Amino acid sequence: MRRALVPLVGRRFATAALSLVFVVVAVFAITSLLPGDATDSVLGQSATPQSVQALRHSLHLDRPAPLRFVLWLGGLLHGDFGRSLLNGLPVADMLRPRLHNSLLLAGASALLAVPVSLLLGITAAVWRDTLYDRGVTVLTLGLVSVPEFVIATLAVFVFATRLHLLPALSDIGGVHTLWQFLRAFFMPVASLALVTLAQMVRMTRAAMVDTLSAPYVEMARLKGVGPVRLVVVHALPNAVGPVVNAVALSLSSLLGGVVVIEAVFAYPGVAGLMVDAVTARDVPTVQACALVFCLAYLVLTTLADIVTIATLPGRRAP
Repeated sequence: MRRALVPLVGRRFATAALSLVFVVVAVFAITSLLPGDATDSVLGQSATPQSVQALRHSLHLDRPAPLRFVLWLGGLLHGDFGRSLLNGLPVADMLRPRLHNSLLLAGASALLAVPVSLLLGITAAVWRDTLYDRGVTVLTLGLVSVPEFVIATLAVFVFATRLHLLPALSDIGGVHTLWQFLRAFFMPVASLALVTLAQMVRMTRAAMVDTLSAPYVEMARLKGVGPVRLVVVHALPNAVGPVVNAVALSLSSLLGGVVVIEAVFAYPGVAGLMVDAVTARDVPTVQACALVFCLAYLVLTTLADIVTIATLPGRRAP
């Protein structure tokens, strides 16, 4: 079995590598098509054509796109994202603290969403068609139907504007105690986790319902196997692949929600840096942020695929 897994996993890694190459090319091509450039933000509307031309030349923006792509790709291969067109700082230095903040937000959201969603999804599948299952289904359908910015805005209105319990903006610069951490992160984490949790609950429930309907589970039930042993020993190990796949796909969708949540709460993460860079036409920063998001999505989906291959014999067929 191990011999059969190696070429399949290697094939998935090769597919991921090809996808990464496509992503790199696509990110450069799309950012090159953005209207305007950084000279508009640096010089303003009163700039003369001569000063614009001189600044474009100093920033190498007047070079042909293929040459700029080769230079950018060469820097990437050496871990160099280039320098910001606005302040001249290395993009990697600007990106590093923002990435730490975004990972902290995403990690806290995942720590809250994953165990709760697994518990709700598995129990809803076990007690299928009961009042509890219907309640979970209605709740998750409602959460999935509401965009992240609506949940975040409602949270600000209730907890910050009406009840004055939490700050409207997530200022993590002054966080030194656990209480300050909870106050700063509660609304961003809760808003982000609720939407992700709803998706994971529904996908986990669907995977567990399929597994619990399998003939071997029915046979175990007829032999008198208890409900806990039936789920833990017989059903759950065979549902690990689809469940992990569901968790990974939901976490990858969390990346899109991070952009909205960071904007609503003025959270200093990668998404906020990317939004500011797009506004200022700071192309190297936009490219670096886009690559970070794409790479994270690629890693999560590849991991989900590999876990599925390793746990589902049917997926090992060529």
